[in-house]
Amino acid sequence: MSLKDNHITYVEFKANDLGKIKAFYTSAFNWTFTDYGPTYVAFSESGLDGGFEKSEEPIINGVLVVLYHKNLEEIKNKIVESLGTISKDIFSFPGGRRFHFIDPTGNELAVWSDK
Repeated sequence: MSLKDNHITYVEFKANDLGKIKAFYTSAFNWTFTDYGPTYVAFSESGLDGGFEKSEEPIINGVLVVLYHKNLEEIKNKIVESLGTISKDIFSFPGGRRFHFIDPTGNELAVWSDK
C-alpha cells in the first residue's frame, strides 16, 4: 500500500473484552488479528486495517479515525492554525508515531507517521 498524506489509513475501536471481540469478528467476518500486549489487538482482512483498544469505561463513541501524514510536526501545526485542538501530543507506538486532535465540532481523530 502506498501511503498518502491526509488519507484515512486506520480505524481504531474501543472494546471491553478483547477475547470476545476477536471471536466475534473472526467468526462473523473472517478478520485476522495480531496482539500487541494485553490492551491492544490489530485487525486485518477487513478492507481497512484497524485495531481494538481495551477500555474499562462504558463505550459511547468507540471509534478513532486515523489519517496518515509523513511530517507530523507540519500537519500538527496546520491543524492548530485551522482551529483544531491537540488532545494528545505526539507519542511513539510500535510502527511509528502519532497524535490526536479535536476538530472544531468536537470529533477526535488521530494522525500517524511511520517516519
